[in-house]
Amino acid sequence: GDERSRESPAPAEAQMQAGAEGGGRVNRCCWKCSVTQLKKIFWGVAVVLGVCSSWSGSTQLAKLTFKKFDAPFTLTWFATNWNFLFFPLYYLGHVFKSAEKQSPKQRYRECCRFFGDNGLTLKVFFTKAAPFGVLWTLTNYLYLHAIKKINTTDVSVLFCCNKAFVFLLSWIVLRDRFMGVRIVAAIFAIAGIVMMTYADGFHSHSVIGIALVVGSASMSALYKVLFKLLLGSAKFGEAALFLSVLAVFNVLFVTCIPVILYFTKVEYWSSFDIVPWGNLCGFSILLLTFNILLNFGIAITYPTLISLGIVLSVPVNAVVDHYTSEIVFNSVRVIAIVIIGLGFLLLLLPEEWDVWVIKLLTRLKVRKKEEIPEGNGDIASGLPNKSRRTRPSMSS
Repeated sequence: GDERSRESPAPAEAQMQAGAEGGGRVNRCCWKCSVTQLKKIFWGVAVVLGVCSSWSGSTQLAKLTFKKFDAPFTLTWFATNWNFLFFPLYYLGHVFKSAEKQSPKQRYRECCRFFGDNGLTLKVFFTKAAPFGVLWTLTNYLYLHAIKKINTTDVSVLFCCNKAFVFLLSWIVLRDRFMGVRIVAAIFAIAGIVMMTYADGFHSHSVIGIALVVGSASMSALYKVLFKLLLGSAKFGEAALFLSVLAVFNVLFVTCIPVILYFTKVEYWSSFDIVPWGNLCGFSILLLTFNILLNFGIAITYPTLISLGIVLSVPVNAVVDHYTSEIVFNSVRVIAIVIIGLGFLLLLLPEEWDVWVIKLLTRLKVRKKEEIPEGNGDIASGLPNKSRRTRPSMSS
């Protein structure tokens, strides 16, 4: 019996040991979860700063480039060619991160399955890639052309309306879930556009610039909705290959347009020595960085944090415009910026936000109900004791 008691612990001791082991496992799991969340938040802050700086930096650099090189379509064509680096950069990441390394040809074939069973054929290229190449070019060209007309603050804040346009198109075309808060956000976006136009007094110059930004935001929203409708969701390698294919389309079929614009002197420069190659390459690198963070940042952080970087670029552009241009921040413009920013933030709410709010309110009500009876019980229990102490005895 003594030997058995030494070999096997008592039931109570066994339960205590099991509880301690279980508690240790729970603590380890909680510690791992907290460390993982902290890492995601840390990388999220880094990605937000990267998105904000690259987006606002590319906008300001484009404004600076147009002072010496007045050719927005040529700048769009030049920057889009850099998209070819997407798939090579993705493959380098695959080589360093993946345990099962594949050759570039094998990885390319695996990513080509995104386009269908036959891969990237000529028919698929013209039916599935070419339309998105056109939308990509229009989005960037309209945005850059608007920078020539109005200040960068108005351009960056008006482009935030593309989130509202994506919701409206998804609701109509993709039959997404109806959400009242997102309808309110879309109304805010439209009201902000009208107020932004009113801030400059409906002058033709500003109206054209605002119309160009709204057109750019609409093309961006159409690109995203059509991509989800025709191609669905893409993995990182598939998205990288798709963006590189857009660069191939740009080289093959869009190159003729800058040449025509040059010889017709619509976008003309006297000699190649005058071209600010540093500004062109800097703008292209910043835009490429922005698109990389926007498409692949979701792998290391939350998508909502990435979207916040676009909103934060508005105050950055406002500060730069305040010191470098003659922008007037009147009350109407400030209210328009706040309304559009608020609408953008409302669109970042998850689909089940109302369920979470109802659960939170229910828990708060339950806690209040539990606290009130406990307080009443203490008062009630105290009254009889007091009455007993004060009641005179019969014997006296």
